[in-house]
Amino acid sequence: MCKISLSRRNKEILIAVCSFTILIILYKLSGKSRSVSNAKEFSQTDSIHTKEETLTKTAYRIQELEEKISILEKQIPKTYPDVRYLNYLARKRILVTGGAGFVGSHLVDKLMKEGHEVIVADNFFTGRKLNVEHWIGHENFEMIHHDIVNPLYIEVDEIYHLASPASPPHYMENPVKTIKTNTIGTINILGLARRVNAKVLIASTSEVYGDPDIHPQPETYWGHVNPIGPRACYDEGKRISETLTYAYAKQEKMQVRVARIFNTYGPRMHMNDGRVVSNFILQALKGEIITIYGSGGQTRSFQYVTDLVEGLVSLMNSNYTLPVNLGNPVEHTINEFAAIIKELVGGNSKIVHSSEVEDDPQRRKPDITRAKKYLNWEPKVNLNVGLQKTVSYFREELRKFSHSQRNKFVPV
Repeated sequence: MCKISLSRRNKEILIAVCSFTILIILYKLSGKSRSVSNAKEFSQTDSIHTKEETLTKTAYRIQELEEKISILEKQIPKTYPDVRYLNYLARKRILVTGGAGFVGSHLVDKLMKEGHEVIVADNFFTGRKLNVEHWIGHENFEMIHHDIVNPLYIEVDEIYHLASPASPPHYMENPVKTIKTNTIGTINILGLARRVNAKVLIASTSEVYGDPDIHPQPETYWGHVNPIGPRACYDEGKRISETLTYAYAKQEKMQVRVARIFNTYGPRMHMNDGRVVSNFILQALKGEIITIYGSGGQTRSFQYVTDLVEGLVSLMNSNYTLPVNLGNPVEHTINEFAAIIKELVGGNSKIVHSSEVEDDPQRRKPDITRAKKYLNWEPKVNLNVGLQKTVSYFREELRKFSHSQRNKFVPV
């Protein structure tokens, strides 16, 4: 028995054909009505009444066709990306907090393709269902709308704790909430891991180093952080998150991993992320001024999201328990990066300097000696290759803004 597959395009064509056929029938009926009217067999009032009845029946028939198409679509099995089959001994039940976010959704992709059962817990503050929609309905996938500031009671084998706003505009929007997510939320996740004896990986950040006076930054560096500055809610929140993790590990004999994540970019970044990559790409695509805050001599190192995901999984599967830097040791100034983006995107955008942002780190570059030694990991994706994919993603996102999503059912 063959399977019928109706895409949105085919569905629209089918409805258009049906509508056109009905219009032809209406036209013929209209001609017959005029002929009958000329023969004075029916009055003008009866003709109008007949047409109204015909239009009503036509509208009802179109509605019936739409309902039948909808039923047919539901009967078509949804297709998913290929996943590896694992038996029950090898398959893990893995929780990813913040799994609908930028990094989290890419991590979910990798874990699902490896054949594990994945549970996403996200409150969708910065995450989007669209990022994981291709897994919805899969037997190995589950999504929970949940804020980890509240306890979560489920059975899992491993936990990747990524839940937290990570860009300055987002974590500064509600600094108290950011602190709660990284303290109370981390306590809840560590408590869950302790109860079910699960291994847990905490996603920390290079921001724990603050505005560093050691360059590049090794994991042994304790940092240079302003505890009352505008970025403190995130910087200090992640520092206490690390402290909590190792306190639980020592007291409760838990298996913990800590990843200090440096600047990451790639598809599914939030368009209002407010960081260098998304800002420069969007400004260039729109033909707007490319804004550099400060002199532009500040340095950053950028890793592609798939490289980071490989590092996270490698760290989880390792036996190493101390913090590990995951980032790209290739350093660029902000001025250099703006020029790279402008050349890649094209257009006539001008680069303009604005006033410096408070507590903006002047130098940022990871020492990844630990990652190389204990995880056999280092970034592989070339900057230009990664940026081309990211530009394509943002170009498509901007294109969607110029078209409204069609909806055949209009609520009354």
